Amino acid sequence: MACMVALAVAMGLGRFAFTPMLPVMLHEGRLDLQEGGLLASLNYLGYFLGALSCAAIRLEAPTMVRGGLVATAALLLGMGLWDDFTFWGLVRAAAGVMSAWTFVFASGWGLRRLAETHAPALQGVIYAGPGLGIAVTGLLGGAIGRWGSEAGWIGFGLVSVLLIAGVWPIFGDGSRVHAAAPAVGGAAGSPESTAARSDARWLVALYGLAGFGYIITATFLPVIARQALPGSPWPDLFWTVFGLAVVPGALIGARAPTLWDNRLLLAAAYGLQALGVLLSVAWPTVAGFLLGSLLLGVPFTAITLFAMRDARRLRGNAAAGLIGYATASYGVGQILGPLFAAPLAQRTGSFTLPLLVAAAALALGAVLFCGVWWRARRLQEVLTA
Repeated sequence: MACMVALAVAMGLGRFAFTPMLPVMLHEGRLDLQEGGLLASLNYLGYFLGALSCAAIRLEAPTMVRGGLVATAALLLGMGLWDDFTFWGLVRAAAGVMSAWTFVFASGWGLRRLAETHAPALQGVIYAGPGLGIAVTGLLGGAIGRWGSEAGWIGFGLVSVLLIAGVWPIFGDGSRVHAAAPAVGGAAGSPESTAARSDARWLVALYGLAGFGYIITATFLPVIARQALPGSPWPDLFWTVFGLAVVPGALIGARAPTLWDNRLLLAAAYGLQALGVLLSVAWPTVAGFLLGSLLLGVPFTAITLFAMRDARRLRGNAAAGLIGYATASYGVGQILGPLFAAPLAQRTGSFTLPLLVAAAALALGAVLFCGVWWRARRLQEVLTA
């Protein structure tokens, strides 16, 4: 539960509070759409750099979690206390770094503790954290945002302080555990085989499509919904629906039998997200956005779990390097998404084309994962014939 709260603060608030705050800042004239996309990409760049730096950090996991949480709260407060675009860019990049550090070290610490207490089935609870944090930003964003973006950011910072105070003693000196790459069950493959190397390359490449495919909607959902439903009270709630949908997805994904093929699970998850993105274009109504938010949210953290499990299948206990490459690929996709979508939407006045491209990227990933699985199956049939 402590790790769940830590991820709710670092990911849900520190990383994704920008999504419900963006339409407020646009309305106030503090940003234009292209500047908003740049701030989002700087945050994802920070996450990318933070994830890459984790392997070089030698501090204890509880120390890193505590430091990341305190910094996240301070950076949220900073967004409301200073009105300067350059400063905001630095803050959002730093918030991305803190999100990555907290995610990696809290995940490693929590999964190790669950293994020690023989409760690995509870790992889904940890990864429900980002969804709960996103839901909090959605529920509070609209209400706090009515007082202005400054009040919104400060409000999120204060909420973070309260949540951090609740879990602070649990990440204490008496339970020091080094972070480790999240270990998800699966049979260890042979890293030397040509097939395993090929599957690893496909995993890295296709995981990047997931980062690109979801992030446009995850960054601009309230803005997209307000364009499609002007004057409606619903747009502020779709982000909350997305966050709440992440929770059952994480719990169910963590319990998927290890005998099920990870590539097919990833293909199904990509397909669901592609349909969710497409619904906001093909059915721009309250019902369409509600269903689309659900379909985008349910597979959100499940995709991460399945990808890590497939890395474990391919590399066994030596999967940390492959997980790092896959995470970097995902990060690149997240960085490119807003940089591609925001300028195009600002020129055309619509997110239709960026969303169609995002849906196509996810659909392509689903098809290719099915193709990789089919090729591996045929190869296995040939070898056993």
